[in-house]
Amino acid sequence: MHDQPVISAADRGDAEDGVETVAERPLSRKTGWFRRLASQRLTARIVLLNLLGLIILVAGILYFNQFRQGLIDARVQSLTTQAQIIAAAVSGSATVDTGSIVIDPDSLADASDEALAEAGQSADLDFPIDPETAGPVLKRLLANTTVRARIIDKDGNLIVDSRFLSPRGDVVQTDLPPLDAESGGPGLRALWNRVLASAFSYDYPRQLEYGFDNGKEFPEVAAALNGAKVSLVRLNDRSQIVVLVAVPIQRFRAVLGALVLSTTGGEIDDVLRAERQVVLMTFGFVALVTILLSILLASTIALPLRRLSAAAERVRRGINRRVEIPDFSARGDEIGDLSGAVRDMTNALYSRIAAIEAFAADVSHELKNPLTSLRSAVETLAYAKNDEQRERLVDIVKHDVKRLDRLITDISDASRLDAELARGEAQAFDLSQLLETITSYSNDTRKDHQAEVEFEMARPPQGMDRAQAYTVMGHDSRLGQVVRNLIDNARSFTRPGTKISIRIKRVGPDVEFRVEDCGPGISPDNLERVFERFYTDRPEGSFGSNSGLGLSISQQIVDAHRGRIWAENRYGKSDGTGERPVLGARFTVRIPAVQNA
Repeated sequence: MHDQPVISAADRGDAEDGVETVAERPLSRKTGWFRRLASQRLTARIVLLNLLGLIILVAGILYFNQFRQGLIDARVQSLTTQAQIIAAAVSGSATVDTGSIVIDPDSLADASDEALAEAGQSADLDFPIDPETAGPVLKRLLANTTVRARIIDKDGNLIVDSRFLSPRGDVVQTDLPPLDAESGGPGLRALWNRVLASAFSYDYPRQLEYGFDNGKEFPEVAAALNGAKVSLVRLNDRSQIVVLVAVPIQRFRAVLGALVLSTTGGEIDDVLRAERQVVLMTFGFVALVTILLSILLASTIALPLRRLSAAAERVRRGINRRVEIPDFSARGDEIGDLSGAVRDMTNALYSRIAAIEAFAADVSHELKNPLTSLRSAVETLAYAKNDEQRERLVDIVKHDVKRLDRLITDISDASRLDAELARGEAQAFDLSQLLETITSYSNDTRKDHQAEVEFEMARPPQGMDRAQAYTVMGHDSRLGQVVRNLIDNARSFTRPGTKISIRIKRVGPDVEFRVEDCGPGISPDNLERVFERFYTDRPEGSFGSNSGLGLSISQQIVDAHRGRIWAENRYGKSDGTGERPVLGARFTVRIPAVQNA
């Protein structure tokens, strides 16, 4: 006994509802998170894909945006200009302390070395930066700004810090604001700031706080004391961007110290945060519009598809009734094309079902006749009184058996005809050569009482040879069957001593051939009925020798080749009474020719 898979009640319920079967679950596990995130509904997939493209676009804008670098460059340029102005002002406030006199540095250009020597000084003088003098200068130049300025003397000592300047220029010390003050405080704003901080973190180095006597340990200060201008981007202890500019304070090419200007922590971050908020708010608005438009778009796609799917399911289940497929062809798009194709397919399906039912009914009716005759003959055989009656009954049995064999053969051929035409590969061939070959074979195998067949080919149109004029695309064996059926049909009506003619010519884009006999013709009321299945109108003595499927099969083959076949009578000249005698029947077939063969 084999182990059977165990299916829970929930699994059985899902399988019955059509939500998910056990066989489908391993596949759904392999498709990953995207299949689990996107539901099976087309609306959800359209919304998700549109939002995904929008998210990628916004992420690219935020990631590759050059606004931050442009803002930093503009701030560096502004601080550099501001630092040069402040450094010049601070250097202009420096004085020389000789111990006995105060020399105005601006008058040193007019003093001689001898005068200075008499004052007990050499020509190489030192101009110290006085914090009491530099402080008010910084206060005036940095009024109404958020820039922080620090002055470091040439020994690396911090002598002035604008953060600790009071409005009067006195040196004071203030406490830093609490950490929650700039983080936005508790609540949603703090959470939002932390999300932005984690999403848009920077890889700039940390900026350490200057000490009172370690200025030379900082590269920007060391470079400024050597006479160079330096700009740096750093992060403070709160991971906020700080731009620093260090310039030398010079007097007569002598470096007196270094001036370091820096932006306030959070100044640039606030601008970037505001810019990101605008982008994200725009994204939110566009995302909302995208969702609404996606739902609207999906409704124009998913709803018609759902209706078509429901109609197709009703067709599958509706065995005894005809289901109408919704018509969306007025849309003019792919949904309309699909609707038209499904409607045509359904109509063709119903037509095929009707044809099969009619074929089955006709076959049943046609088989009953010989079977009834055969049964009657067999039942009567037991009551035959002499050999002559028994021999006559045996002939009837043989005749009915041959008729059954012929019917079954033709029915089998007709039933598999569509499948063979669909599976077979069409090829180009010369129809005139096929007709000539069949004509020659029919004459070689004809019996004495059968009419001879003659073939006549019209001259090809000007500029074409025989192959170009009479080449068609199709199945030569099946079109040969059409010709043989028409010849056999004509021979059954043609009197001995007359001929059957086959003529072929080019008619516009088609190749036309005709099979004409010298028989009694066809009743005008039966010109269309002759192509009906099992229809026969034979002369006396030929009952049972034909199945009535030959012309029906011929029409089926010609239709499969996108051609036409019709029947008509041949008339002679009027005999003076206004009536034209019937000379025989004519069957005409037209098949599209191969262009530029």
